[in-house]
Amino acid sequence: MIEPLSGPDPGETAMADQQTTGTPDPAARPLADRAPAVPARRGLRALVPGRGGWSAWLVRAPLPLALGLWLVSLSGVRLERMGTLGLLQALPPLYWAAVVLLTLGFVATLRAPRLPQRWAAGYVVGLIALIHATPSLLYPELRYAWAWKHVAIIDAMMRHNGSVPGAHDMDVYDQWPGFFQLNVVFLRATGLHSALGYASWYPVLANLLLLGPLMMIYRTLTQDRRLVWGGLWLYYSTAWIGQDYFSPQAFAYFLFLSVLALVLRRLADTRASGPGPDPAGRAEPAGARALSRRSDTPGRGGWRPVPFALVMVLVAAIVCSHPLTPLMMISFLALLSLPRRNRRVVAPVLAGAVALTFLWDATVARPYISANLNSLVSALSSPDQNALPNLSRLGTAAPQQVMASWVDRGLTASVLLLAVVALLCHRWARHSPLPWLLVAPLPLLLSNNYGGEMVFRAYLFALPAAAFLLATLLVQPPPRRRVRTWISTVVMLALLAGLFVGYYAKETMNYFTPQEAAATRYLTRLAPPGSLVVSATGDLPGGEMRYDQLQRIVLSQGSLPDRQRLLQEPLTALEDTMSDPRLTGPAYLILTRAQAADTDLTGLFPAGTVERLNDVVAASPDFLPLYSGPDAAVYRYLPTVHDAAPAPGGAPQP
Repeated sequence: MIEPLSGPDPGETAMADQQTTGTPDPAARPLADRAPAVPARRGLRALVPGRGGWSAWLVRAPLPLALGLWLVSLSGVRLERMGTLGLLQALPPLYWAAVVLLTLGFVATLRAPRLPQRWAAGYVVGLIALIHATPSLLYPELRYAWAWKHVAIIDAMMRHNGSVPGAHDMDVYDQWPGFFQLNVVFLRATGLHSALGYASWYPVLANLLLLGPLMMIYRTLTQDRRLVWGGLWLYYSTAWIGQDYFSPQAFAYFLFLSVLALVLRRLADTRASGPGPDPAGRAEPAGARALSRRSDTPGRGGWRPVPFALVMVLVAAIVCSHPLTPLMMISFLALLSLPRRNRRVVAPVLAGAVALTFLWDATVARPYISANLNSLVSALSSPDQNALPNLSRLGTAAPQQVMASWVDRGLTASVLLLAVVALLCHRWARHSPLPWLLVAPLPLLLSNNYGGEMVFRAYLFALPAAAFLLATLLVQPPPRRRVRTWISTVVMLALLAGLFVGYYAKETMNYFTPQEAAATRYLTRLAPPGSLVVSATGDLPGGEMRYDQLQRIVLSQGSLPDRQRLLQEPLTALEDTMSDPRLTGPAYLILTRAQAADTDLTGLFPAGTVERLNDVVAASPDFLPLYSGPDAAVYRYLPTVHDAAPAPGGAPQP
């Protein structure tokens, strides 16, 4: 594709400037203090090329126009049109026109002779808004059942002023409470009663926060501003995993990238002042920074006390917030410490991360580790199975969802394959930390399945490096090459199309109507302590509210024989489930539109299972309807007591 590191050597430009102006050569200072390899700025006006000409409008006009089209398009969205392809079916053509226009404007910005960074930043923020603010603006309720679950955990921790007693299988959140307790502190400081008010905007906030560490990482790797902004654009264009919702993993991921950025920055600060020659005597490319030096000499400096303390505080926050992210962090740090020149900087952080993780897992998280130790050890013997999701389905997924899953796989494979191609094309990249950052998730991918999600998490953690490498192929610097520019633009649009399929195709089950939320709220407030709440799937808005007082059974998470029996004898299977003599309270059944969408899209049960369950229950005298509507129904199980028939001779049956 396009070589982004061609063009004039910034060292030659700096030497010429020194000869004509008498200013010191920037190459004589440490690389961390050097200005990026772009022409000197002579005021804000110099950032925009051709001020007042048509080229300036190619940079300026698309951004506000695209944002305007986006906002106008939202007024034409009809959420009831969502089907087997989710929000993709509800968004009008005007929305997609805004996406295309935004992409074209960003490409024009990168082609500007003097990159206007304010406009590049505006386009990246605009892309975040188009992708992640759209559901927040359209949906009347919080998106995604797991986000509701985390709100319920925060609510319970507020009521108990800490750990939640009687949490049953949800006591794992008491063992990694960092994210939840931070929200408790925030709620009490602001006087808010629930995180529900701001959780809907968390995807937007989480992605905006990622701009900081991602930009620091990319600026550590290169002085080419086009690569920095191109890498940021491509990161957000390919992050389809959807781990940015209101969750501890999204919070820990931001902290992880912050630790990685600080470590890489410190590595750059301890290198020599300029890029060194390779063994063949050729100079480093203009875009490569000190991190790509080939010398195996250890760095000359380590950590200062204050920065190291800051890094360890971030590490501690990760360790107490999420079980997987500390292990990913250790894997990244371990691979970064392999080159001898990195050890003075990386080894102390690695040692601290290992010590804190071990200490936490051996004390606070010991109940979970002890209960799952056998499964954790056995997973090490089946790396081929760990790399694959293992979902047991009794039905067939919707054909459109099968297509969407192949698009997701194609996008993931394309990004990683192009990242490898970039490594092969750029010698400086192979001698930088990028190869280590790309393969660092692999040890965990092969060691544990993580509930079928490890392959997705591995892609997410490798994505910052992959997106930057992808930018080295697609971002065009001067001199301009129009054919390659159009090819790069088409590739960027194709990647965005894949992102939208992965991010929006399941919105029919992620979206909740006000009636669904009202039905769940009614049930969780009505049910006395000790009650049982039964649902077909876990796709319920707030089904975990009061989880310390109520028991919950999700039918789709039962054993395979129990699920098969539910399909064959639905009424009998439900009655057996809800008549457990150990219950100390009544039993309730809640069925919703989102649960029906969950079964129809994913194939957890055959299509129409939730509707059939509702019909069977509605016709049974043992289920009393408490709440009924087109999107939700709530029943209380009240088994009818039949009088015993008299036995022959007048004696009652035993």
